[in-house]
Amino acid sequence: MKKGFILLLIVFIVNSNIFAQQAFVHDKSDGYIPPQEPEVQQKLDTWQDLKFGVLFHWGLYSVPGIVESWSICSEDVEWISRDTTMTYEEYKKWYWGLKDEFNPTDFNPDQWASVMEKAGMKYVIFTTKHHDGFNMFDTKQTDFSIANGPFKNNPKADVAKYVFEAFRKKDFMIGAYFSKPDWHSQYYWWDRFASPNRSVNYKIERHPQRWEKFKEFTYNQLNEITSQYGDIDILWLDGGWVSAPSQDIDMDNIAKMVRKNQPGILIVDRTIQGKYENYQTPERSIPETQLPYPWESCITLSNDWGWVPNAPYKSAQQVINMLAEITAKGGCLLLGVGPTAQGIIETPAVERLEKVGEWLKVNGEGIYNTRITKNYNSGNIWFTANKNNKTIYAIYALPEGETLPENIHWEGNPPKKGTKMTLLQNNKRMKWSTKNGKTTVILPKILKQEPLVLKFDMD
Repeated sequence: MKKGFILLLIVFIVNSNIFAQQAFVHDKSDGYIPPQEPEVQQKLDTWQDLKFGVLFHWGLYSVPGIVESWSICSEDVEWISRDTTMTYEEYKKWYWGLKDEFNPTDFNPDQWASVMEKAGMKYVIFTTKHHDGFNMFDTKQTDFSIANGPFKNNPKADVAKYVFEAFRKKDFMIGAYFSKPDWHSQYYWWDRFASPNRSVNYKIERHPQRWEKFKEFTYNQLNEITSQYGDIDILWLDGGWVSAPSQDIDMDNIAKMVRKNQPGILIVDRTIQGKYENYQTPERSIPETQLPYPWESCITLSNDWGWVPNAPYKSAQQVINMLAEITAKGGCLLLGVGPTAQGIIETPAVERLEKVGEWLKVNGEGIYNTRITKNYNSGNIWFTANKNNKTIYAIYALPEGETLPENIHWEGNPPKKGTKMTLLQNNKRMKWSTKNGKTTVILPKILKQEPLVLKFDMD
């Protein structure tokens, strides 16, 4: 009994530590329900072909270069940090006062679109509003927006409009990120009470009329975004704790309105299993195995979603290897890139993204428009297939800091006898052999030291 109790205690402590470290990360939810509408099904299939997108977090938090929104959330966890020389209320006042400093006079959405196009990205998700409630579009529901601060007289003050337009010109699929919680709204964080955590700070059952006002506010903002900003392909809803039954915002009504405004739009109500989570979004992680439904991993290029000074960016090779693994497992990669407070993508990010794009320009056939194979991994090699499931791509994810070997090997997915195997890097035919279920490919001596893609037909 004593040993059993100690074991249970250890398990509880370990699990508690894991939760404390990861509570802010949105994992995939269970219970996926495929959309029934033909237009939504078609758009979802098109989205699955794209494989690589960008997520922009840009807002008040970009001015000092700190974690987005969360520093005003009164939760005592390690990853939420704030200036300890201020009281909590003083800090919130300072943070929200950044609206008077946010003046991105170098805002250049065409630069954003050009960089991401060169990176090989195919879709964009732009943060119209994060949890702090600061709006990056010209909403009429509140004056707490980029269009009402020092940037208001700029011709591009309605920044969401110009971001969407710039990416439409590049033929990107367009997505709008929207936070369901709004910590600036008096209908969500009411000044009558303290704000002890991320949730609504009053009892909805005691103040139902106030909650109805919040539902109306949310509905009206989503109506603005989906009716006044051109074609929107994806509505990416964040803040999964705002959901039925405890914080019901009537998603049926919202979805009906949104799809009336934008027929066929994908709705991604993150972590809320059911009919309004058209694809799932494991955050800062890659699932261990293939998943039997549409999904994307949303992962940052640096350590943070928004811009921070002197950020430690991932290398191009890291991004390519992540993209290969995610594609082989059936997902898409949504890479988080934070524009600076002035409104540009800074040089270190541009340099890495350009290298990713150079690789995709040569090797993208093994990524775009592909589907999964039953045997999708062997060591450092990830497999994808074209839609006829006969042509196979073997992607050798060269580990960071290593050089290419003389030969590469894999088990499973044997090439068809006599088939031509091509290396996409130089479009040359490779020598290969299969013996006892193991395929060996002899690599040329002179190659770029980067991940490789081999193309062949399979039995």
